[in-house]
Amino acid sequence: MSNDSRWGRRHLREPHEGIISAIAVGAVFILLGLVFVLALPNNLWEDTIGFFSNLTTRPVGSTDLILPAPANPAANGNVVFYTAVFQFSLGVAFLQVLILALRVGFGSPIRRIAETVGNLIFWFGAAALENTYLNRSTTVNLWFTFWALLIVVIGISIIARGAILLARRPR
Repeated sequence: MSNDSRWGRRHLREPHEGIISAIAVGAVFILLGLVFVLALPNNLWEDTIGFFSNLTTRPVGSTDLILPAPANPAANGNVVFYTAVFQFSLGVAFLQVLILALRVGFGSPIRRIAETVGNLIFWFGAAALENTYLNRSTTVNLWFTFWALLIVVIGISIIARGAILLARRPR
């Protein structure tokens, strides 16, 4: 049996999954467009290009580990870029709340619900970290702290997914 035929049968049994996915993808594109439109007076496109152009390598703390970091984390263009990233992350987090409500309401498989809960935790965590560390970032150490804590949030997200799957596992 080919993968295509299994995929087709699964989506015939769960047609709402395709609709929920389409809503999610469409909403992400709308959100991305809104972030750029709302930031137009601040030259977000130029600030985004400037942010990536000004990345350099810096040592992490007093170690020999060298990682990419902005040359000047507190530059005005970086703040505009960080704010847009925060707004996008917060928007995706609220979108995950909507997707979770749709998945629970339509009786989606538990693996999809667990995935959405994990995504929700990641995006709210990322938004909180961006607001706490990037939008107030004046030092390279805060930049590296942000990335270290984002890895922690990824771990928490994965654990939450696993906990939901484990709790709903047939005994």
